[in-house]
Amino acid sequence: MKPTLLIGATLTALAFGAALLSFAWTPFDPSAISVPDRFQPPNASHWLGTDHLGRDMLSLVMTGARTSLGVALVAVGIGTGLGVPLGLAAAARHDGWIDQLIMRGNDLVFAFPSLVIAILITAVFGPGAINAIIAIGIFNVPVFARVARGGALPLWRREFILAARTAGKGAARISSEHILPNLASLLIVQGSIQFSLGILAEAGLSYVGLGAQPPVPSLGRMLADAQTMVSLAPHTAIVPGAVIVLTVLGLNLLGDGLRDRLDPRLTRAPA
Repeated sequence: MKPTLLIGATLTALAFGAALLSFAWTPFDPSAISVPDRFQPPNASHWLGTDHLGRDMLSLVMTGARTSLGVALVAVGIGTGLGVPLGLAAAARHDGWIDQLIMRGNDLVFAFPSLVIAILITAVFGPGAINAIIAIGIFNVPVFARVARGGALPLWRREFILAARTAGKGAARISSEHILPNLASLLIVQGSIQFSLGILAEAGLSYVGLGAQPPVPSLGRMLADAQTMVSLAPHTAIVPGAVIVLTVLGLNLLGDGLRDRLDPRLTRAPA
Protein backbone atom coordinates (compact mmCIF):
# COMPACT_ATOMS: atom_id res chain seq x y z
CA MET A 1 0.00 0.00 0.00
CA LYS A 2 1.34 3.41 -0.97
CA PRO A 3 2.13 5.90 1.84
CA THR A 4 -0.46 8.35 0.49
CA LEU A 5 -3.25 5.80 0.72
CA LEU A 6 -2.07 4.54 4.12
CA ILE A 7 -1.88 8.01 5.68
CA GLY A 8 -5.20 9.05 4.19
CA ALA A 9 -6.93 5.87 5.34
CA THR A 10 -5.48 6.25 8.85
CA LEU A 11 -6.57 9.88 9.27
CA THR A 12 -10.01 9.12 7.86
CA ALA A 13 -10.41 6.09 10.12
CA LEU A 14 -9.46 8.16 13.18
CA ALA A 15 -12.01 10.84 12.31
CA PHE A 16 -14.78 8.32 11.73
CA GLY A 17 -13.75 6.34 14.80
CA ALA A 18 -13.98 9.39 17.06
CA ALA A 19 -17.34 10.37 15.56
CA LEU A 20 -18.80 6.88 15.98
CA LEU A 21 -17.41 6.56 19.51
CA SER A 22 -19.19 9.77 20.50
CA PHE A 23 -22.54 8.00 20.07
CA ALA A 24 -21.66 5.73 23.01
CA TRP A 25 -19.04 7.61 25.04
CA THR A 26 -17.34 10.97 25.50
CA PRO A 27 -14.95 11.93 28.34
CA PHE A 28 -17.44 14.54 29.59
CA ASP A 29 -20.93 15.68 28.72
CA PRO A 30 -20.25 18.02 25.75
CA SER A 31 -23.13 20.28 26.80
CA ALA A 32 -22.11 20.51 30.49
CA ILE A 33 -21.15 24.09 31.38
CA SER A 34 -18.61 24.69 34.16
CA VAL A 35 -17.70 28.38 34.35
CA PRO A 36 -14.93 27.90 36.99
CA ASP A 37 -13.15 25.51 34.59
CA ARG A 38 -13.24 27.68 31.48
CA PHE A 39 -10.16 28.38 29.33
CA GLN A 40 -8.16 25.55 30.86
CA PRO A 41 -5.21 24.54 28.67
CA PRO A 42 -4.72 20.85 27.83
CA ASN A 43 -4.15 18.91 31.04
CA ALA A 44 -4.59 15.47 32.59
CA SER A 45 -8.34 15.94 33.15
CA HIS A 46 -9.14 17.74 29.90
CA TRP A 47 -6.75 16.43 27.25
CA LEU A 48 -7.57 19.21 24.79
CA GLY A 49 -8.49 21.85 27.38
CA THR A 50 -11.82 23.61 27.89
CA ASP A 51 -13.64 26.40 26.05
CA HIS A 52 -15.13 29.72 27.17
CA LEU A 53 -17.99 27.91 28.94
CA GLY A 54 -15.83 25.30 30.62
CA ARG A 55 -16.92 22.52 28.27
CA ASP A 56 -14.46 19.74 27.51
CA MET A 57 -12.89 20.36 24.10
CA LEU A 58 -12.25 16.68 23.35
CA SER A 59 -15.91 15.86 23.92
CA LEU A 60 -16.97 18.80 21.75
CA VAL A 61 -14.58 17.76 18.97
CA MET A 62 -15.86 14.18 18.99
CA THR A 63 -19.51 15.22 18.75
CA GLY A 64 -18.71 18.08 16.38
CA ALA A 65 -16.92 15.67 14.05
CA ARG A 66 -20.04 13.51 14.13
CA THR A 67 -22.11 16.45 12.93
CA SER A 68 -19.66 17.51 10.21
CA LEU A 69 -19.13 13.99 8.88
CA GLY A 70 -22.84 13.23 8.99
CA VAL A 71 -23.79 16.37 7.07
CA ALA A 72 -21.07 15.81 4.47
CA LEU A 73 -21.91 12.11 4.07
CA VAL A 74 -25.63 12.71 3.48
CA ALA A 75 -24.88 15.63 1.14
CA VAL A 76 -22.54 13.46 -0.93
CA GLY A 77 -25.22 10.77 -0.97
CA ILE A 78 -27.71 13.29 -2.35
CA GLY A 79 -25.23 14.43 -4.98
CA THR A 80 -24.45 10.85 -6.01
CA GLY A 81 -28.04 9.65 -5.98
CA LEU A 82 -29.27 12.50 -8.19
CA GLY A 83 -26.18 13.50 -10.16
CA VAL A 84 -25.04 10.09 -11.41
CA PRO A 85 -28.39 9.14 -13.02
CA LEU A 86 -28.57 12.59 -14.63
CA GLY A 87 -25.04 12.24 -15.98
CA LEU A 88 -25.75 8.76 -17.34
CA ALA A 89 -28.95 9.98 -18.98
CA ALA A 90 -27.12 12.91 -20.58
CA ALA A 91 -24.40 10.60 -21.94
CA ALA A 92 -26.97 8.16 -23.30
CA ARG A 93 -28.67 11.01 -25.18
CA HIS A 94 -25.49 12.81 -26.19
CA ASP A 95 -26.10 15.85 -28.43
CA GLY A 96 -29.83 15.49 -27.92
CA TRP A 97 -32.22 17.82 -26.14
CA ILE A 98 -32.07 15.75 -22.92
CA ASP A 99 -28.30 16.18 -22.79
CA GLN A 100 -28.58 19.91 -23.39
CA LEU A 101 -31.32 20.34 -20.78
CA ILE A 102 -29.38 18.46 -18.09
CA MET A 103 -26.06 20.17 -18.73
CA ARG A 104 -27.52 23.66 -18.93
CA GLY A 105 -29.31 22.97 -15.65
CA ASN A 106 -25.95 21.94 -14.19
CA ASP A 107 -24.43 25.21 -15.41
CA LEU A 108 -27.23 27.11 -13.67
CA VAL A 109 -26.59 25.36 -10.34
CA PHE A 110 -22.82 25.91 -10.68
CA ALA A 111 -23.50 29.65 -10.89
CA PHE A 112 -24.54 29.61 -7.22
CA PRO A 113 -21.93 28.43 -4.67
CA SER A 114 -23.15 26.31 -1.75
CA LEU A 115 -22.96 29.30 0.59
CA VAL A 116 -25.27 31.34 -1.65
CA ILE A 117 -27.66 28.39 -1.97
CA ALA A 118 -27.61 28.02 1.83
CA ILE A 119 -28.44 31.70 2.28
CA LEU A 120 -31.40 31.35 -0.10
CA ILE A 121 -32.64 28.20 1.67
CA THR A 122 -32.13 29.78 5.10
CA ALA A 123 -34.10 32.85 4.07
CA VAL A 124 -37.08 30.60 3.40
CA PHE A 125 -36.78 27.76 5.94
CA GLY A 126 -34.35 29.11 8.58
CA PRO A 127 -30.84 27.92 9.53
CA GLY A 128 -30.08 24.36 10.55
CA ALA A 129 -28.13 21.19 9.77
CA ILE A 130 -30.88 19.88 7.46
CA ASN A 131 -30.77 23.01 5.34
CA ALA A 132 -26.96 22.79 5.22
CA ILE A 133 -27.30 19.22 3.93
CA ILE A 134 -29.75 20.37 1.24
CA ALA A 135 -27.50 23.25 0.17
CA ILE A 136 -24.32 21.14 -0.05
CA GLY A 137 -26.22 18.27 -1.65
CA ILE A 138 -27.67 20.49 -4.37
CA PHE A 139 -24.19 21.80 -5.16
CA ASN A 140 -22.86 18.21 -5.42
CA VAL A 141 -25.48 17.13 -7.98
CA PRO A 142 -23.91 18.87 -11.03
CA VAL A 143 -20.44 17.74 -9.94
CA PHE A 144 -21.39 14.06 -10.06
CA ALA A 145 -23.48 14.60 -13.18
CA ARG A 146 -20.49 16.03 -15.04
CA VAL A 147 -18.15 13.28 -13.80
CA ALA A 148 -20.61 10.54 -14.76
CA ARG A 149 -21.30 12.06 -18.18
CA GLY A 150 -17.60 12.64 -18.91
CA GLY A 151 -16.71 9.08 -17.94
CA ALA A 152 -19.65 7.52 -19.78
CA LEU A 153 -19.26 9.25 -23.16
CA PRO A 154 -16.11 7.33 -24.25
CA LEU A 155 -17.68 4.05 -23.10
CA TRP A 156 -20.66 4.47 -25.43
CA ARG A 157 -18.25 4.12 -28.37
CA ARG A 158 -16.71 0.89 -27.10
CA GLU A 159 -17.29 -2.46 -28.77
CA PHE A 160 -18.99 -4.12 -25.81
CA ILE A 161 -21.63 -1.35 -25.78
CA LEU A 162 -22.25 -1.88 -29.49
CA ALA A 163 -22.65 -5.59 -28.76
CA ALA A 164 -25.18 -4.81 -26.01
CA ARG A 165 -27.13 -2.61 -28.41
CA THR A 166 -27.11 -5.36 -30.99
CA ALA A 167 -28.52 -7.71 -28.35
CA GLY A 168 -31.52 -5.38 -28.05
CA LYS A 169 -30.70 -3.71 -24.73
CA GLY A 170 -32.06 -0.20 -24.19
CA ALA A 171 -30.13 2.84 -23.07
CA ALA A 172 -31.28 2.59 -19.43
CA ARG A 173 -30.30 -1.06 -19.16
CA ILE A 174 -26.93 -0.49 -20.82
CA SER A 175 -26.24 2.42 -18.46
CA SER A 176 -27.02 0.38 -15.34
CA GLU A 177 -25.47 -2.94 -16.38
CA HIS A 178 -22.43 -1.86 -18.40
CA ILE A 179 -21.65 1.86 -18.02
CA LEU A 180 -22.11 2.33 -14.28
CA PRO A 181 -19.87 -0.60 -13.17
CA ASN A 182 -17.07 0.80 -15.32
CA LEU A 183 -17.46 4.21 -13.64
CA ALA A 184 -17.39 2.85 -10.08
CA SER A 185 -13.73 3.64 -9.40
CA LEU A 186 -14.06 7.15 -10.85
CA LEU A 187 -17.14 7.87 -8.73
CA ILE A 188 -15.52 6.50 -5.56
CA VAL A 189 -12.55 8.84 -5.98
CA GLN A 190 -14.79 11.81 -6.75
CA GLY A 191 -16.94 10.93 -3.75
CA SER A 192 -13.97 11.11 -1.38
CA ILE A 193 -13.02 14.50 -2.79
CA GLN A 194 -16.56 15.86 -2.49
CA PHE A 195 -16.74 14.44 1.02
CA SER A 196 -13.76 16.55 2.08
CA LEU A 197 -15.25 19.61 0.39
CA GLY A 198 -18.54 18.90 2.15
CA ILE A 199 -16.81 19.00 5.54
CA LEU A 200 -15.28 22.37 4.67
CA ALA A 201 -18.64 23.64 3.43
CA GLU A 202 -20.42 22.51 6.59
CA ALA A 203 -17.76 24.14 8.75
CA GLY A 204 -18.06 27.37 6.76
CA LEU A 205 -21.85 27.41 6.97
CA SER A 206 -21.79 26.75 10.72
CA TYR A 207 -19.13 29.43 11.14
CA VAL A 208 -21.45 32.08 9.69
CA GLY A 209 -24.45 30.71 11.59
CA LEU A 210 -26.22 28.91 8.75
CA GLY A 211 -25.33 25.34 9.70
CA ALA A 212 -26.02 23.29 12.83
CA GLN A 213 -27.64 25.36 15.55
CA PRO A 214 -27.07 25.16 19.34
CA PRO A 215 -27.06 22.89 21.24
CA VAL A 216 -25.85 20.66 18.37
CA PRO A 217 -22.01 20.75 18.44
CA SER A 218 -20.20 21.77 15.27
CA LEU A 219 -16.54 22.28 14.43
CA GLY A 220 -17.35 25.41 12.44
CA ARG A 221 -19.26 27.00 15.31
CA MET A 222 -16.42 26.11 17.70
CA LEU A 223 -14.18 28.21 15.47
CA ALA A 224 -16.73 31.03 15.44
CA ASP A 225 -16.95 30.99 19.26
CA ALA A 226 -13.15 31.06 19.54
CA GLN A 227 -12.44 33.91 17.12
CA THR A 228 -12.60 36.61 19.80
CA MET A 229 -10.60 34.58 22.33
CA VAL A 230 -7.61 33.44 20.29
CA SER A 231 -5.15 35.59 22.24
CA LEU A 232 -6.61 34.49 25.58
CA ALA A 233 -7.00 30.77 24.86
CA PRO A 234 -5.46 29.85 21.48
CA HIS A 235 -6.26 26.16 21.92
CA THR A 236 -9.98 26.88 21.51
CA ALA A 237 -9.30 27.78 17.86
CA ILE A 238 -6.32 25.51 17.19
CA VAL A 239 -8.07 22.30 18.24
CA PRO A 240 -11.17 22.45 15.95
CA GLY A 241 -9.11 23.99 13.16
CA ALA A 242 -6.56 21.17 13.34
CA VAL A 243 -9.33 18.55 13.35
CA ILE A 244 -10.87 20.04 10.20
CA VAL A 245 -7.47 20.27 8.47
CA LEU A 246 -6.43 16.71 9.34
CA THR A 247 -9.81 15.25 8.37
CA VAL A 248 -9.87 17.04 5.01
CA LEU A 249 -6.21 16.16 4.43
CA GLY A 250 -6.93 12.51 5.19
CA LEU A 251 -9.85 12.38 2.76
CA ASN A 252 -7.85 14.10 0.00
CA LEU A 253 -4.92 11.73 0.48
CA LEU A 254 -7.36 8.83 0.52
CA GLY A 255 -8.87 10.05 -2.75
CA ASP A 256 -5.44 10.41 -4.36
CA GLY A 257 -4.43 6.96 -3.14
CA LEU A 258 -7.64 5.37 -4.41
CA ARG A 259 -7.20 7.08 -7.78
CA ASP A 260 -3.67 5.70 -8.12
CA ARG A 261 -4.85 2.24 -7.06
CA LEU A 262 -8.09 2.01 -9.06
CA ASP A 263 -7.24 3.87 -12.26
CA PRO A 264 -5.31 1.50 -14.56
CA ARG A 265 -4.05 4.45 -16.61
CA LEU A 266 -2.01 5.61 -13.62
CA THR A 267 -0.57 2.19 -12.83
CA ARG A 268 3.09 2.09 -13.72
CA ALA A 269 4.77 -1.05 -14.83
CA PRO A 270 7.60 -2.17 -12.54
CA ALA A 271 11.08 -1.33 -13.74
